[in-house]
Formats: sequence, structure tokens, C-alpha cells
Amino acid sequence: MAQEIYHPFESFKFGNRNCFLTGQVLSSEEEKIQVFPQWLMSRYQLEDKAFKMLDESMATYKDIKIPCAANVNEAYLEPLETEIAAAFEIGYNAIKELDELKLFQWAGKMLYGLIFNEVQSGIKLQHSKGEEFNISQSIIHKFNNLHLMLQSLNLPITFEDFKPYSIFLFKVDNNPVEFGYRDEINTLTFSLRIRDFGLIICLQDNGANAIYHQEVYDKIKDQLLHPIQFEEFCGRVFYSAYLFNRLPEYNVLPVGDEIFIEAMPLRGMSSKPMFDDWLNKIYGQVLESFWKNWGFLLLEIIKNPEQPMSFLFNPDGSLISESAIELPR
Repeated sequence: MAQEIYHPFESFKFGNRNCFLTGQVLSSEEEKIQVFPQWLMSRYQLEDKAFKMLDESMATYKDIKIPCAANVNEAYLEPLETEIAAAFEIGYNAIKELDELKLFQWAGKMLYGLIFNEVQSGIKLQHSKGEEFNISQSIIHKFNNLHLMLQSLNLPITFEDFKPYSIFLFKVDNNPVEFGYRDEINTLTFSLRIRDFGLIICLQDNGANAIYHQEVYDKIKDQLLHPIQFEEFCGRVFYSAYLFNRLPEYNVLPVGDEIFIEAMPLRGMSSKPMFDDWLNKIYGQVLESFWKNWGFLLLEIIKNPEQPMSFLFNPDGSLISESAIELPR
């Protein structure tokens, strides 16, 4: 008989007495793990650096933790961290060889850990005001599906002929000491730019963003990128994830000791395109934020509203070489 899937959003179990992944009761409220792995924090001296939460409150990286059973951590999470850390230490070539599912699980655990902390804070705040905790059903749907997918770590889950994610990986000429992390919880999008690579993952789109950007990605994926070029593509993906207007649905099919997850067609009953209209002014605002390190302003970026500034492509569509960009790393 298949093991049971844990559904924390059914009863909103976001205290510190249940394991975030399996729901099992913990021996102590101190049974926790770091959301940002220790090896990553140590490498970039992140422990005491400030991390802004959605409610504008500040935490340090080392203070962001989630309740996790020691046996679950030892059996499933530590081996994953060890493998990811070893690949990250080598860089782009080793990451390219990693199983994509493991990258998804690793990024998903971090993003879900942040979600867990945000939900926990929200519940405490509302209860302190004597109010019920409110969160939109569509957001719960996304978070619940991410948690379901994460249980591929500890349960015999098979994704039936689909990937729940889009992954983009690049070789990037980064400043070796820079830690470039970004996430968008509402769209479940994640990016990391460190060492000699840049990684972007859309965690709950069933590969839709990979298809949306396939033409551009195919042109640049094997090129060495300047950091501003990576951030430009990153901006494209974060914006398209915002434009993505479907809520993926799944059939969960226990068969014997295994659990099969089948994706329902994204098109569903709607004839509406899966992505809302791309507006260059909004995209320009995204680029302004992603290019903050280089100080470009919106008016410069969309000086030509039909063709926003680009460091990836010349006006004729030809690729700009990383070596031709005379900007700091």
C-alpha cells in the first residue's frame, strides 16, 4: 500500500510540532533545519545578513528555519544537500550533469521553507488581532501543489510524462564573491547567480515558461554570459511567470506502493492564451529592478518603447558577445 501524502494546507498545520515534509509529530519544537543550507551560508557569509520577508520585517538568513524530523533530514535532505553542494563547488559543468529533479527539489525546499515562515508569521499576526488567517485560494492551490511535488523526496512519486518545472541554466562570468539570489513567492520563481553559473527555476508551471522562452534560450544557452545578460533573461522569465495565467491541476494516482502524478492539460476549457499580453513598459520596470547593480533607469530602458534596451541582442537580432560588454561584473 502506498504511503500517505501529507496535506498541511488542509488543516493549516504550520506550528513547530510537525515535520514540514511528512507531518510527523516532532519530539521538540527545536527540531528544525535551516532553510538556506549551512554550506551556502558559510561560503557567502550570509548567516547574519538581513533577509526581507513579505511583511517587510527583517530576519537573518540563519534565523529562517523550518521544523523537520531528524530522521527525515538524515534520510532525504542531507544526501540531497551533499550532492548539490559538491556540484556547486565545481560549478557550471557539474550542475549541467545533475538530475534536474534534484535541482527542483533543492530549490523547492528553500522556497517552500520561506513560504512556511511567511504563513506562520501571517497566522500569528492575524491571531494576535483576534482575526482568522486569510489567504487567497489560488495561492493556497500553488503552495499545496509545490508541497505535493516536494514529497517526491520521501515518497515513491513518479511524474507521469511531464515535468512540473522549467529550468534554465547558463555559464556566467560572475564576480566570484557575489551571491545573487532572487525569488518571487507568488509565482514560485527562483534564481541564483553564483560562482560561474546562473540558474532560474519556475517551480509550478509544467514547463510552460520553458516553451515560451525556448527560441531565445536555444540561442544563448551555450554562450558565456555577462551578469547583466543573465539578469536580462532572468527578468524575461520572472515577467512571463507573472503573465502565466493557469493554475496547474493534477490527478494523484496511488498504484500499489507507488504514487503517480498526472498533469491535467494546461489549456483546460479556456481558449484564452496561457500567458497574458507582454507589455514592454512593465517589462522595462522589471529590467530596471534586475539591472539595479548597473544603474539603468526605466526611461533609458524603454527609450524605444517598441524595442527595450537589450544586452543580449543587437537591434538586428544578432547575439551580443559577453566580451563586448564593458560593464562591471
